Amino acid sequence: MPILNRGRYVARYADTPDDIEAAQTLRGLAFFGDAGAPDCDLFDNKCRHVLVETRKTGELVCAFRLLPLASGREIGESYSAQYYELSALQDFEGRMVEMGRFCIHPEHQDADILRVAWGAMTRFVDEEGVEMLFGCSSFKGTRAEAYMDAFSLLKERHLAPKCWLPMVKAPRIFPFGRRRLRKPDLKAAARAMPPLLKTYLMMGGWVSDHAVVDGDMNTLHVFTGVEINAIPPARKRLLRAVAG
Repeated sequence: MPILNRGRYVARYADTPDDIEAAQTLRGLAFFGDAGAPDCDLFDNKCRHVLVETRKTGELVCAFRLLPLASGREIGESYSAQYYELSALQDFEGRMVEMGRFCIHPEHQDADILRVAWGAMTRFVDEEGVEMLFGCSSFKGTRAEAYMDAFSLLKERHLAPKCWLPMVKAPRIFPFGRRRLRKPDLKAAARAMPPLLKTYLMMGGWVSDHAVVDGDMNTLHVFTGVEINAIPPARKRLLRAVAG
C-alpha cells in the first residue's frame, strides 16, 4: 500500500526481498556507477526501506532506509555510530529515526522525486511520533578542497549545539569546525551542497564539526541532525502539504 501518491510518483515501503534487492541495485548504480554490483550491508536487515517509483511504469527512481530508535539510549545501534562518537545524543529522550542510503537514479533528476521522498519521510515522522531525524550527508569524492565554501558555511551557520555535538571516532577526518576558513561564497557553497543536506539545513538542521573521509564510499560525509520541534513553521506546513 502506498505511503504517498503524488503527481508522477508513488512512495511505498519495501514489502518483499525483491523490493529490497531492487533498492540495493539502485544504490549500487547511484553510489558506484555499477548497476551489477548491489550495495548492501548488515543494517539492511534492521531497517524499513522506502521506494519511490514512477506511477506510469513502476520504475524505481529513489530509495532510502529508516532505522527507528526508541530514544538516544539506542544511538549506538545506528549506522552513523560506526563513524561518529555519539554519546552526547544518548541523553535525547524522544523517538529518533536514522535515514540512510538515500539515493536518486542518476537518469531521473526531477525535483519532484525529492519532494515526494521528503513527503513520505514527513508522514513517517508524524505517524511514529519521531522527535529527531538524523543521518550522514555525503559530498562526492574525498578532496575537502573542492568544498571549502560549503564547509565554511557549515562552520559559520550550522554546527550542532554543544549538547548534541558528535565527537571524532573515524581515523580519517577533515576537522572544518576547528580550521581557519575563508568567508564563504554563498553561491559557491549552495552549488556544492548535496541536495539532501540542503533540505536538512532548510529544516533547521545541524552538522558535526568534522567530515569523515570514507574511502569505501568515495565520499566526505557529515553527521546531520534535525529536531522536529525546531523545524520552522512555514517549512513544516510545506512538508505536510506534500505529505497530505
